[in-house]
Amino acid sequence: MFRASLMSLVAVAVLAGCSSNSGSSSKAPEAAVANNDGRCQASGAEFAVGKQATPALVEQARKASGSQMAHALGPNDVMTMDYRSERLNLHTNAQGVVISVNCG
Repeated sequence: MFRASLMSLVAVAVLAGCSSNSGSSSKAPEAAVANNDGRCQASGAEFAVGKQATPALVEQARKASGSQMAHALGPNDVMTMDYRSERLNLHTNAQGVVISVNCG
């Protein structure tokens, strides 16, 4: 339960604190998908697989997928069953390493 709360807090912090892009030295692909109206395209975030799910990585993956929101989900985290086309999900293993990405 603590891990789920921590991951939720990280997701909120990422979404709230990352409105500026100046000074970014990111090596991740920044090719945000054009003309997708904020809908997620998970293929843009596949670079995150195999990396530690940090707030910075979640934000980079969000931008690269063209999504309006993104969050990391651990193996025991509670998640809603609603599908949201503008949300990117980064699924992690118990060590916090991204094992898959999908939209919803």
